[in-house]
Amino acid sequence: MGKVIALANQKGGVGKTTTALNLGGAFAALDFRTLIIDADPQANSTSGLGIDPKSINKSIYECIINNIDPHETIVETNTPNLFILPAHINLVGAEIELINMEDREKKMKIVVDSLKNDYDIILIDCSPSLGIITVNALTAADSVIIPVQCEYFALEGLGKLLNTIRIVQNRLNQNLDIEGILLTMYDKRLRLSNQVVDEVRHHFKDIVFDTIIPRNTRIGEAPSYGETIITFDTTGKGAQSYIALAKEILNKSKKENLNVNK
Repeated sequence: MGKVIALANQKGGVGKTTTALNLGGAFAALDFRTLIIDADPQANSTSGLGIDPKSINKSIYECIINNIDPHETIVETNTPNLFILPAHINLVGAEIELINMEDREKKMKIVVDSLKNDYDIILIDCSPSLGIITVNALTAADSVIIPVQCEYFALEGLGKLLNTIRIVQNRLNQNLDIEGILLTMYDKRLRLSNQVVDEVRHHFKDIVFDTIIPRNTRIGEAPSYGETIITFDTTGKGAQSYIALAKEILNKSKKENLNVNK
């Protein structure tokens, strides 16, 4: 049974989708059968893997609202071992449609549970909000990665996110773990970047990943070619950082005796 990791932060532009794509690519390169679930109406994970969201007939929306079998919606990407359950702009409406549904916070969990035996790793790319879809993702996940950019307002809103995680842990998913806080867009030449690293490590200590994702032009270019950084610039700093992150997560799972199928 695979490990399910949500990537969440209500702040936009912190690297959630970038991390979902490239961490997924890293796990795939390490020979783990990996699924990315695009749970963001912007569908950037979908388009970032070279799939036009407008061409999608079935998406995560149909799975959680109309109970479509998710196996029918999954798309194989050009990267071996990497698959995606795509998103569509229709997902915007799910926030409203779920309001009156019974067990509305557990709709995505039903989808994910039906897929766990088919994949070693499942990554859920959340939207930049703390709405019902994000709560669904946290309810379905084993753990959550919180990307934080190395910029001025890095810690802004983190308290609200951590409070949401605690609520989910208390009411919906007692087994939800914080996989780690991931520092992104790091530029070692900038004093501010280094100050943010020090501040985040001081406040959150052991839950901050050792791996830091650098600010890297090639990481930004890769999605325009429908690729992850792992295949787009294999030997570059960006690719090596995400490989290091994947290995750090796997090592943590082994130490905690968590079930990852390898």
